[in-house]
Amino acid sequence: MTVRVSRTFEFDAPPADVWAFISDAEQRAGAISVVDSFEVHDDGSATWHVALPIPMIRSTIDVETEDVERDPPNRVKFVGKSRAFRVTGEHEITETDGGGCRLANEFVVDGSLPGVESFFKRNFDAELDNLEDALRASLASPA
Repeated sequence: MTVRVSRTFEFDAPPADVWAFISDAEQRAGAISVVDSFEVHDDGSATWHVALPIPMIRSTIDVETEDVERDPPNRVKFVGKSRAFRVTGEHEITETDGGGCRLANEFVVDGSLPGVESFFKRNFDAELDNLEDALRASLASPA
């Protein structure tokens, strides 16, 4: 079973400001509650240490992530791979009338251990709320 979720956010902010957040591997990882810790590597890839509260997993899972497509300042797509699951995230920014923008998000998780996909199915909405909250907080803070 594959879990797929899409959600769009609207911002009264310039697309470049949203791009600054969403294209940054550190900011994306920091917004996700199950990412216990992470390292961003010199080549822009990152290792997320993910703690999933499911019976089959007793420690954090290392998820090796990398951007596979970048079209600044409009679109970034990343892939994360681990022994427990593969995740693909795609973020696309489009300008709206009045100087704001729309951020379309899509995530797909393919689990390879029991319980992974059902966990994400139950929790994706909350994780997208976390991402939106972190992005809005970033936009509200002075540069």
